[in-house]
Amino acid sequence: MEELYFTGIGAGAGAGSGDGFFRIAAATPAIRVADVEGNAQAILECVKDAASRGVGALALPELCLTGYTCADLFFDRTLLRACETALNRLLAETLELPILFTVGLPVAHGEGIYNCAAVCCAGQLLGLTAKENIPNYSEFYERRWFTPAPFNDIYTTYAGSGPIPMGARLVYRCADPGMDSVAIGVEICEDLWVPEPPSISMAAQGGATVILNLSASDETIGKAEYRRDLVRGQSARLYCAYAYADAGEGESTTDLVFVGENLIAENGSLLAKTDLFTRDMAVADVDLDRLLAERRRSTTWTRPQFVARGVNHVQFSYRGGSERRAGEREDAASNEQPLAPVKLMRSALDIDRVFDRTPFVPADRGDLAERCETIFGLQAAGLKTRLAHTGTTRAVIGLSGGLDSTLALLVTVRAFDALGLDRAGIMAASMPGFGTTGRTKNNAETLAHSLGVSFREISIHDAVKQHFADIGHDPAVTDVTYENSQARERTQILMDLANELGGFVIGTGDLSELALGWATYNGDHMSMYAVNASVPKTLVRHLVRYAAGLYGGQIEETLLDILDTPVSPELLPPTGDGQIAQKTEDLVGPYELHDYFLYHLLRFGFAPGKIYRMACRSFAGEYDEQTIWSWLRVFYRRFFAQQFKRSCLPDGPKVGSVTLSPRGDWRMPSDASARIWLAEIDGLAQD
Repeated sequence: MEELYFTGIGAGAGAGSGDGFFRIAAATPAIRVADVEGNAQAILECVKDAASRGVGALALPELCLTGYTCADLFFDRTLLRACETALNRLLAETLELPILFTVGLPVAHGEGIYNCAAVCCAGQLLGLTAKENIPNYSEFYERRWFTPAPFNDIYTTYAGSGPIPMGARLVYRCADPGMDSVAIGVEICEDLWVPEPPSISMAAQGGATVILNLSASDETIGKAEYRRDLVRGQSARLYCAYAYADAGEGESTTDLVFVGENLIAENGSLLAKTDLFTRDMAVADVDLDRLLAERRRSTTWTRPQFVARGVNHVQFSYRGGSERRAGEREDAASNEQPLAPVKLMRSALDIDRVFDRTPFVPADRGDLAERCETIFGLQAAGLKTRLAHTGTTRAVIGLSGGLDSTLALLVTVRAFDALGLDRAGIMAASMPGFGTTGRTKNNAETLAHSLGVSFREISIHDAVKQHFADIGHDPAVTDVTYENSQARERTQILMDLANELGGFVIGTGDLSELALGWATYNGDHMSMYAVNASVPKTLVRHLVRYAAGLYGGQIEETLLDILDTPVSPELLPPTGDGQIAQKTEDLVGPYELHDYFLYHLLRFGFAPGKIYRMACRSFAGEYDEQTIWSWLRVFYRRFFAQQFKRSCLPDGPKVGSVTLSPRGDWRMPSDASARIWLAEIDGLAQD
């Protein structure tokens, strides 16, 4: 296959990108019980295959060098010596392979035999991670042969290497330039299934971003789904990538069957898995930048008072050379053997991973329906509480016939129904101006009547013309004054109506508009409660479509026509045939792109270059790279310039993980400079 350089973490990376992806794998080699030499060859082939695929870390199953089911043969000196010899051979054969991999094998030390993972890289034996929790229940009988890992790490000589650490909680951290986020912890099978897995301290104390699990999990009915949940859950709890390698065919079937299900999860999501009863390799590109971003934003992640069995760090290099323990002098390393440039990390343009085009919207239709119902519930609950707290039984909404005001009305109707209030207490005001079309005006009126809310039409033509005369503005000049005068006149009407009725104004603006500053300051920017403030435009569409399916009939027909109407503020006169002349996405860019940029900026703090490369991959075939680049620049320019509007937002309910409330999730100076972000984007155009 064509070899591609990662951009940023790998030592051979291209300049200046730093996307933070790391390729890991879990595989099941074809073994025979007690055939150590044959198993070593199978392991070698597996390692070479993974290295050829650009894998940086490979997990292989528990005791794969001998077979997990050797039983009392584990006591045999011949078997134990054969393991040491075979591992020595594996080290020699992988001297020039820039890949970290694990070999499961029994290791005799002193009075005990330990179930170990030999962690190897570029011809080095870095350490022996010993199994900490030895099961001795049901079909498991490991305490007959194995001793739990020593409480304090010991140093030993094994397979011609030494002294090397042997213990339960070793974290293998890459010392190569630019690869400091590659920190790998190893645990063995049962270690994951106990109440306090070693991976907790390896991640929380030792900073491990990747956990490799060597397992020999026999199969029983219902176990596979539980195992997947366990791996997903641990990756979510630890904000880590988790690779689980399972024993498979070749193990003894005297009493048990092993099916070789290999899994890779990242922060709660299963990225790759193999089918049962296969010997396939699970491979995935994990995003270490994303994992570190999650840890940094979680104030409960780092706990200085964390008390647990100690974690020891072992440094390694994909370039070869001897390992160095944390705290040892720099000159302790010797025999450096530089290899060819490491091709570990790839740009988001080149990896195999798929990035969702609509990160705010679940891909699964069943999940989407559930998400929509939850969001409606949260929005309505927030408004319901505010109405009850203020003793208000009236609400006023500017209903334009567009998506956002439609969603706000649907939410308000839910809140009124939940409180047992008469829907007639909702005043939907249509305020046609210079750009209002018959289509949107008719849809607004039809929807209001169909939902049983009060409706008023109040033209703003004369009031705005009088305002133009008052300030000396020529109505023929359709500039920002022409547009914003209409928006502010509408807001004045809504506020005064609310005063007259003893209610308050429901805000309609959404999260995407807030990000871009696509709102008139002290116009539609302002309300008493903004129910859509944390709902992005790409999700607004699905919420309205979901509501259409719930209502059916005339309401559904009207909602579907609203969905089919171009997004527009309708502030400029219509075309000659009465169609909408001012289309928002022609002016500020496609909302699906802006929502994509917004999610990855706010949720993970990704750099513009990484977001750009991810977007190029996600939207390949829909937008070319130049188009994505140009709208990304617009997004960052507007996002920084328009913060002043977000600094004084009205209250509104949080419904997702990304919001822009100045009181909650996003606090940013209104005069912060966008210079370095725009410079990075401009640099992309020169690559």
